[in-house]
Amino acid sequence: MADRRTIPQIRINERAATRLRGGHVWVFASDVLDERGIEPGALVHVLGPKDRPQGSAVYSSSSQIRLRLLGRELLGGEDELFELLGRRIREAAEFRKMVARDADAYRLIFSEGDRLPGLMVDRYNDLAVLQVLTQAWDRPQRKQAIVDSIRDVTGLENIVERMDPRIRELEQLPPAASRNIEGDKSATVFTLNGVRFHYDAAAGQKTGAFLDQRENYAAAAAYAHGEALDVCTYQGGFALHLARACRHVTALDISREALEVAEKNEVLNAAANKSEIEWIEANAFDLLKDYAAAGRQYDVIVLDPPAFAKNKRNLPTALRGYKELNLRAFRMLRPGGILVTCSCSFVVSEADFLDVLTQAAQDAHRSVRVLEKRSQSRDHPFLLGIPETMYLKCIILSVT
Repeated sequence: MADRRTIPQIRINERAATRLRGGHVWVFASDVLDERGIEPGALVHVLGPKDRPQGSAVYSSSSQIRLRLLGRELLGGEDELFELLGRRIREAAEFRKMVARDADAYRLIFSEGDRLPGLMVDRYNDLAVLQVLTQAWDRPQRKQAIVDSIRDVTGLENIVERMDPRIRELEQLPPAASRNIEGDKSATVFTLNGVRFHYDAAAGQKTGAFLDQRENYAAAAAYAHGEALDVCTYQGGFALHLARACRHVTALDISREALEVAEKNEVLNAAANKSEIEWIEANAFDLLKDYAAAGRQYDVIVLDPPAFAKNKRNLPTALRGYKELNLRAFRMLRPGGILVTCSCSFVVSEADFLDVLTQAAQDAHRSVRVLEKRSQSRDHPFLLGIPETMYLKCIILSVT
């Protein structure tokens, strides 16, 4: 048996220990009492007040999240860490068989949501794409153990590591380009709810697509009719779903590159669409202001903007931005129209978002019913005790 005495120890204060007891897995730098001599990315044992063991964690020397707890057990070394990684990746794969059984694209590993903090893995048909968000998983042997487990549970021969330069800088990891770890294929076509999409691991945002909206795409499509406007369409996720039921769809995004992919996605789905989609490169705020002033009217509007607030300091600005977009949308909807409105800013709570929608509806003099309150798709599970894992709000409204 491994000698647990060889694992470095880090002591934390009572505030952090209380947070861990409540189910969270993060310990912030301000709550660490002594971290001298700990190597970046090290496996450590966490001790609370009176040296009470709190569990095993991985350490980051540069992040404000100094420790990410892996579990309450005290792991004895790398062999036990590899065993834990393999077990949790298998558990994550089994969970997806339950919640994404009919999908060929889904999040396979959702960081804290799968008790593998700092690790993201998406599946796109015959590709797996992993992203390392902390120092611990960038160590070659650990990364190879993760890749081996992914290959074992998925049977995939093509695995790409997608690099986020900002994350690597924050974690003080050396700059690196996205690359194939296994195989040589990095592009494919995947399907969400019967709608087909191009995917290229070397392009796009995040790991390349917004899989967290998969179930919300289908929900929006169930209400689709008449003329629709999709704001911040990115690569056409909502627009392509709406096009199967609407007689006309207009979709806008500020990114020309994203719209070029969206147009290619439209070609993939042309046989199933009722009409062509009008793609517009524009700033959402500017175009909605112009359209509202011109009296443009729609039966369905989707608002899916990027996160307006990355932290609490930006919350007031974010709320103003959400109110402006939704106010324009309320004014542009025909009686009986549908608004599908989203926020992916964690710091904007559901209560905050509903309050903004209430204010916007009142200012627009519209009566609004809430049809559905939704969150991210089930392959992005959120854990009780870790509120950060629940970040996406999708509210579907009927406007009269």
